[in-house]
Amino acid sequence: MSGFDHTVAVIAFEGISPFHLAVPCLVFGDGLSRLDTPRYRIMVCSEQVGRIQTMSGFGIHVEHDLSVLEQAQTIVVPAWRDPGERPSDVLLDALRKAHVRGSRMVGLCLGAFVLAEAGLLDGRRACTHWVWADDFRRMHPDVKLDREVLYVDDGDVLTSAGTAAAVDCCLHLLRRDHGAEVAKRVARRLVVAPHRHGGQAQYIEQPVSKAEQADAVDLVLAWALQHQAQPHGIDSLAARALMSRRHFARLVRARTGTTVAKWLVHHRLIAAQRLLETTRTPIDGIAERVGFGSAVSLRQRFTAAFGVPPATYRKQFGPG
Repeated sequence: MSGFDHTVAVIAFEGISPFHLAVPCLVFGDGLSRLDTPRYRIMVCSEQVGRIQTMSGFGIHVEHDLSVLEQAQTIVVPAWRDPGERPSDVLLDALRKAHVRGSRMVGLCLGAFVLAEAGLLDGRRACTHWVWADDFRRMHPDVKLDREVLYVDDGDVLTSAGTAAAVDCCLHLLRRDHGAEVAKRVARRLVVAPHRHGGQAQYIEQPVSKAEQADAVDLVLAWALQHQAQPHGIDSLAARALMSRRHFARLVRARTGTTVAKWLVHHRLIAAQRLLETTRTPIDGIAERVGFGSAVSLRQRFTAAFGVPPATYRKQFGPG
C-alpha cells in the first residue's frame, strides 16, 4: 500500500517481560517482513535511553526516549512491572499529550493499568489480565472493566488481556489498518490463530470432558461453516449433533468461549470480510451467501463490528 506512513512506539521499562515487548514488534515489524504489505516504523523507547534490564535476566539497549511519542500514530504499553506501582509523572504526561494529539493508545495486559492511571480509560470499556481484574476495578472504578474478554477496541484506545491475547489485539489492529487478508498472512507466519474475536472468553472454566462429544461439536460447527447460507440456529445445530439444546450450548461455550449465536455471527462477518476484499459480489449477494439474509442485516452487523459499513470497507480493502 503506497503512501503508508505509520510509526508505532513501544514503551519499554526496567524489568519488562521480553515476550510482551516482542509481541507488537513481531506483529507490526517482523511479521510483515518479506511480504508485499504495508510497513510500520517500529520505535522502542523508554524514559531514558541506554541499557535496561529485563525480568528474564538479560539486558537490552533502548535507543529512543519518550520524545518519539510526539511522532507516533500508535503507542503501545506492552505490560507493566506491578499493578500497584504508579508510573512516573513523566510517562503519564507524555501519554496524555500523545492522546490529545490524536495518537492511538494500546495497553496490553498490565499496560492497561498505565493507561488507566493516565486517565485515558475513564468512562470507557477496557480489559486486563483476569488475575488482576479485582485490583483494576478497585484502583480504577471509573473504567468500565470487562473481566472476561480477550481485548476491547474502544476506537482510539484499546486494551487486552494477558500474553496470547496481546497477539490477538495487535492482529486486530493490523486488520483494522490493512484488512483481514494481511492480518491472516501475518498470523500464518507467526503460526497463531488468524482471528480470535475480542469478545471471546479469556479462559475456559469447564473443559470438554468426553472426546466423542467434542468431536460431535466440531463436526457440526464445521458443517455450519460450510453451509453458512442456511438459517442456522441453536436448536437445528443441537439436533444435528444429537444433543439437547442446553447440552450443546454448554459444549460450544466450552469449546469456543462464546454462545452459539455469537459464534455464528462472528464467522459470518469473517466470511463477509473475505468476500468484500476479494470479489465484486453485490452487498445483498454477500449477505445471502454468508447467512445474514438481507443487505440491511449485513450492514447493521458489519458496521457494529468494524466501525464502517461494508461498502466503505470494500473501497478501502477490496479488489482494485
